[in-house]
Amino acid sequence: MDGLSDEIESILFIAREVMVYQVPPRTSTSGYKAAEWDVEQFMWKGRLRVVEIGNRCELKLEDPSTGELFASATYATPWTQVEPVLDSSRYFVIRVEGDGGQRAYIGMGFQERGEAFDFQVALQSVAKRASAPEPSSDPSQPSKPAAPPKDYSLKDGQTFTIKIPGREGSAKKTPISSTSGPSSGSGGGFGLLPPPPPPGRNR
Repeated sequence: MDGLSDEIESILFIAREVMVYQVPPRTSTSGYKAAEWDVEQFMWKGRLRVVEIGNRCELKLEDPSTGELFASATYATPWTQVEPVLDSSRYFVIRVEGDGGQRAYIGMGFQERGEAFDFQVALQSVAKRASAPEPSSDPSQPSKPAAPPKDYSLKDGQTFTIKIPGREGSAKKTPISSTSGPSSGSGGGFGLLPPPPPPGRNR
């Protein structure tokens, strides 16, 4: 395709303006705190896009006017490339990657909490899809179509055999109509005739 990638790119989230900060060394093993940054002095401001390209997800920090890439991060298992700070819902620490494989940690902040929430939802959807089991692609085991429901209703003129306990050999066939009469009841069942009287008794 003339050197162009044929991978489909899907935009999962876009924020038109985020702030990027220099993150000081972490002072606690529990996590980062935005209060330790100078959030009024950001080192870059621009657009954030979360995109799926083929089977991978990338976070792209770009100039909103020219599209020039400032930094990027690949979001993948074990999902440690993005870390929320401990003291705010609007700030995160992103592990970005350079062209030569270099890694660095930067702070990123949203102006609105709603945008920060949508950003996290987009990342959660990526992790959920990645952890879902893939359907079997083995052609030797095709999926079986669902069996059609069986029809157990009796048709006009059909009979069935009733055996009365204690009177083996005296089975009789009773014709059943497929149309329920008044005695069928709302459940659609059919009533049976009472058993014959015992021998020697006249009615």
